[in-house]
Parts: sequence; structure tokens; C-alpha cells
Amino acid sequence: MDEQTDAPGRVPSAELDAAAGGLEPHQGRARSAILFVLVAAAWFALDVATKGWVSGGWQEGDVITGPILGLVRFHLVHNTGMAWGMFGDSTFALGVLSLVVCAAATAYLFAFSKRPNTLETTGIALVVAGGLGNALDRFTLGYVVDFIEPVFIDFPVFNVADIGVTCGFAIFLAGMALAWRREDRALDAEAPTDGEGTGPR
Repeated sequence: MDEQTDAPGRVPSAELDAAAGGLEPHQGRARSAILFVLVAAAWFALDVATKGWVSGGWQEGDVITGPILGLVRFHLVHNTGMAWGMFGDSTFALGVLSLVVCAAATAYLFAFSKRPNTLETTGIALVVAGGLGNALDRFTLGYVVDFIEPVFIDFPVFNVADIGVTCGFAIFLAGMALAWRREDRALDAEAPTDGEGTGPR
């Protein structure tokens, strides 16, 4: 006969949910929303502030600082395309693309992700902040303000927004991997042992 209650030896569904995410769905989404807004706002503000600083006192092409710890120097560049000169003079289209990506990432986090964890939320917040920061440049200036130039490798000049997009994507992937691992562990704990059917494996 079918039973609606949790069978002996199985972890109750509430405990399984706790193992996979910890909070009720509405609590988890509220916490994620607060974290998302705080991280995105802070990173966006940092990007705008640093671009304003370099643009306020120097001209395009100026080297603002020498090598810092042999790693990077500040070199003001106006970029109308992407890295390595790709899609030059396509700044408006790239700005629109940035907005589309930001909207898709935010929709995934709040509409399709059942229980986003801290890493997933932080990662997407950084991606969105970076995307909005560069989109703001493209729509208001016609180019992106880049100023961080690695000196130990041949690499494009970038900015704080680019750091947010790159690191945010990596953090998001790490969060997804962690979520999958927790779900697998929760499912293993829910499955009955062979033979007696009592207690989690």
C-alpha cells in the first residue's frame, strides 16, 4: 500500500531540504535578494568611482602609475569594442548585449534557480554589476574606460567591471558545483540501506 509519510530509514523531506539549501524558499529568496543588491551596488559603485578617478585627471593614452609590484600599471584607454580589439566601433550593440546578459542572469537567479546559495548569488551579482558598469560607459560616453594593464603578460587593458564579470562567473560556477554536491549527498542520505531499509547510508 502506498504511504504518504516518510518511510522508516528515510530522511524526512524537511531535513532533505535543509541539507540541500537550509532555508524555506521565501526566506532563501529574500536573503539572496538582499545579498544580490548589496554586492551588485557595491561593485557597481567601485567601478564608477575608479573610472571617474582616472578620467578626471588624465587623458587617453596617459600612463597614470608605473608597475605595481611588477604586476600591473594604470594606463588610460578608451575601448569601443571588446578585448583584443574585437568588434571595434560596436559599442552600442555591445551595450545592448550587456543589458541582455544582465537581465538573463538576474532572471535565472530569481525565477529559475530553486534555492541559490551564497556563491551563486554573489557571482551573478558581480556579473550584473560589471555588465551594467560597462554598459553605462557605452551608452553615455561611447566607449568603455579601461585602465588596468598587466605588465608581465601580453593582455588587454581592463577595468573593475571586467574583474567583476570574470570573477563573478567563476564564483557562480563554483556555487553551482557546490549545490550539485550537496544535492547528491542529500539524496544519498535519503536512500535506505540495502537489506534492512533502516537508517541512511
